[in-house]
Amino acid sequence: MAFSERLRRLVPGVTALILGIVMVFVANAPVQASGGDAVAKQFSFQEMPIAFPPGYDSLPQQTVRQVNPAYYKIRSWISSVGAGVAINDLVGHGKADGMCIVDTRTDKVVVTYTPTAPAADRFTPFTLDPAPLPYDSMSMAPMGCTPGDFLGDGRMDLLVSYWGRTPVLFLAKSDATTPSAGAYKPVELVPAASPDGKYHGPQWNTNAIAVGDFAGHGHPDIIVGDYFPNSAVLDPHGQKNVQMPNSLSSANNGGGAHVLRWVSATSGTDPTVSYVEDQDAIPFANSAGWTLAIASADLTGDGLPDVYIANDFGHAFVLHNVSDGQTIKFSTVFGKRTATTPKSFVMGNGSFKGMGVDFADVNDNGRFDAMVSNITTAWGLEESNFLWINQAKSGAEMKKDLDDGYAPFTQEAEQKGVAWTGWCWDTKMADFTNSGQPEILQADGFVKGTINRWPWLQEMAMMNDDLLSNPAMWPNVGPGDDIAGDQTMAFYARNSDGEFVNVSKQLGLAVPTPTRGIAIGDTTGTGRLDFAISRQFGAPAFYANTEPMLGDYLDLNLVRPSTDGQANTGLEGAGTPAYGATVTVTTTDGKTGVETTQISQLDGGSGHTGKRSFDVHFGFGMYMGPVQVHLQWRDAQGQLHTQDMQLPEGSHTLTLSGNAQEVPAK
Repeated sequence: MAFSERLRRLVPGVTALILGIVMVFVANAPVQASGGDAVAKQFSFQEMPIAFPPGYDSLPQQTVRQVNPAYYKIRSWISSVGAGVAINDLVGHGKADGMCIVDTRTDKVVVTYTPTAPAADRFTPFTLDPAPLPYDSMSMAPMGCTPGDFLGDGRMDLLVSYWGRTPVLFLAKSDATTPSAGAYKPVELVPAASPDGKYHGPQWNTNAIAVGDFAGHGHPDIIVGDYFPNSAVLDPHGQKNVQMPNSLSSANNGGGAHVLRWVSATSGTDPTVSYVEDQDAIPFANSAGWTLAIASADLTGDGLPDVYIANDFGHAFVLHNVSDGQTIKFSTVFGKRTATTPKSFVMGNGSFKGMGVDFADVNDNGRFDAMVSNITTAWGLEESNFLWINQAKSGAEMKKDLDDGYAPFTQEAEQKGVAWTGWCWDTKMADFTNSGQPEILQADGFVKGTINRWPWLQEMAMMNDDLLSNPAMWPNVGPGDDIAGDQTMAFYARNSDGEFVNVSKQLGLAVPTPTRGIAIGDTTGTGRLDFAISRQFGAPAFYANTEPMLGDYLDLNLVRPSTDGQANTGLEGAGTPAYGATVTVTTTDGKTGVETTQISQLDGGSGHTGKRSFDVHFGFGMYMGPVQVHLQWRDAQGQLHTQDMQLPEGSHTLTLSGNAQEVPAK
């Protein structure tokens, strides 16, 4: 065959190859958003050492867990989650300077203080042990820690979730004066009999917890999101009746979500709390996903938080809250598809791998938007993160749409520059410079090793769904194998064009160890947000915000009167967190007269395995002067209240009952 003829036949293939390469670079153009070096100059963080319990460094450490025999060939995959971190006020002094860490190296839950805590807030770090409740370290492992006041007595309790059993509530005792192992009473969230001292309850495998007043009754309800269905995932002697997702894009054989409604509680030296599961709260067809993250926000302004459930291997579900104050009830809502809308860019209809979710006001227009993490690795599994932008003009319009089954959000991750990061997990949005606009953080990375196994994973992605649920059909992923193991956390901030650019490397945050949970809080009470991040089989890290040039701010500690009526004693703070409270602030530019509106909420606990503090934080840039504040909350009887007030910039503690009153912090 003549050379010219051979060349002619190669042209179509070469052209297709060149076009494919061009399209990859075009598609990834937002990742290369310009101005990163200039953007990074607005931020400064210092990593500070975290205090661990005495003798902690001598404990045995692991890089993979024991698993069910059916999972042995993919034991590193099964061991790829569980690192968690939370920041909150554990001592009751009004500062979010306590931490709860789930360390996968030891499978321990560590309670400590932030490196920024003053001497008065420091205590000897310790670990939480569920004993005398039944617990088997050979078949169970902690997966997350969620601080919260589940008794309503003004003291911070700790909710720990696990694989292999239902969650445990560590309830703060009234006579405790400092956090310690003995300061908390472990209580079953889901009561189960144990006549022989062994665990006989449901084998939940929990990776997501959301806490909020979902019933609208003035108390903290809990949504537990399970990944694997009830089964002995971590038991090396367990029955081999376990499974994997039955689809890469629409799996419906997972553990799903359990909605637990608060019923009653008693504080004291022997505290108790009671929850009941509202089994029909979520429509049955949407209740069995492989859940990795949950977040909530009051989208309509009716005082009932709506919910986004991020499921791996398939559809996320947006749940409109239609509760009546007595029981919890949700209806499923969806976006609308047009001729130019990809299927997965319709809210509630995505086929991507939902790993994290957070609500915040991205556009400074007084409406909640949502950021969702997916798998977005170039030359791997390149889906897209979701940045859902709220298109409703008001809460009333949003309520009408949701009542009609329509979720009015558009997916704009690519336009904003946050479409592609890597193998993403937890995501949080917060304003670290008090500019008035939030930054976006994402945890990243999967399994760290030395042998690249992306080709095996890509082959699995083409597998017939009929084979997928069988663990034996999955490619080997064991010690030494690597899938996205060197990917680093992302820190997205806006450039001069308003586009987000990842400046993690410039800020010294790009540590090549897989990360999982992100916790944010004003740990010093000065309007300066710090953050902590958990790493899978790596040491967690705390980053203090050291940027000297910050804008004005408003930081609100919103509480209801505690049931004890003895505020500021022992571990009791100024009151119990006002779960479900939302705040809208309005500032007016003195020169142009232009008004800017922002909305935020008391986040009772959302996302993947990272939990932010209860501070409600706003930044105002160079604005100086009083701020118009609109508050909405429910009292302890579930009655909805609103109040407008003017506050000077700075930190404030407000007690919310029939009205809002400022009180001094402890």
